[in-house]
Amino acid sequence: MYPSRPAEFAYHRPTSVDEAVALLAEVEDSRPLAGGHSLLPAMKLRLSMPAALVDLGRIAGLDGIDDDGGALRIGALARHADVAASPLVQRLCPALAETAAGIGDPQVRNRGTIGGSLAHADPGADYPTVVSALGATVTAVSARGSRDLDADGFFTGVFTTALEPGELLTSVRIPATPASAYAKHPHPASGYAVAGAAAAVRDGAVRLVVGGVTGTPVDVSQAVAALGGRPSADEIAAAAARVPELLDGALGDTYASAEYRRHLGSVLARRALTQAFERR
Repeated sequence: MYPSRPAEFAYHRPTSVDEAVALLAEVEDSRPLAGGHSLLPAMKLRLSMPAALVDLGRIAGLDGIDDDGGALRIGALARHADVAASPLVQRLCPALAETAAGIGDPQVRNRGTIGGSLAHADPGADYPTVVSALGATVTAVSARGSRDLDADGFFTGVFTTALEPGELLTSVRIPATPASAYAKHPHPASGYAVAGAAAAVRDGAVRLVVGGVTGTPVDVSQAVAALGGRPSADEIAAAAARVPELLDGALGDTYASAEYRRHLGSVLARRALTQAFERR
């Protein structure tokens, strides 16, 4: 029988980033709390038993969505619904707005946060695939200072990132990419991506990333390196057909085999590429 309540833990509600990172550094085995959609259920089942939670909800300014010199700067506490509804996101990075609109259900979208999703690094989450394709940069702050991490190297494994103990993800910066798109095959029960593909066309280069198939997003841009200008449907299809061979270590489960996930990677890559080029 599964436990129905979490183990005991201390609870802190800082009002500044400095206070939050100080608590994360000082309190052993503490975890930041954003939307809580992943952490709290894991705690209820005692799959995660932190000694303390550092609730970020009272920190002003961490939910902003701003124009940062022609790029997007999105605070870690920006909720999925706010990302989806933002005219700025819709204009500069339509793929990101559409991704946010397709996450979970209304309850999840109105509570879950972009920072929490990125830091959790679930293989079936949508944001990791999209921010990797868009060439995003994640800012992390700790008691030691701040640093910027490229999305390419941020996701290191299943539920694992390059964040170090005591570091707090505070924002993500995304270059403007109007010619971008995301396509996914959602699991019918959870809405998580059984597989997803994000395409971005910027400065004459095409970037394609597939997620949900392996433990981390996979850059398969080499399959589409020859695409440029306004490729035909046949050229896009031929490029997408090369995607499965680049998806080593595909995951399989009771819903989808590894082979099926690799196939989906090709199908979804074709859809995302087609839409991204249509938006040029």
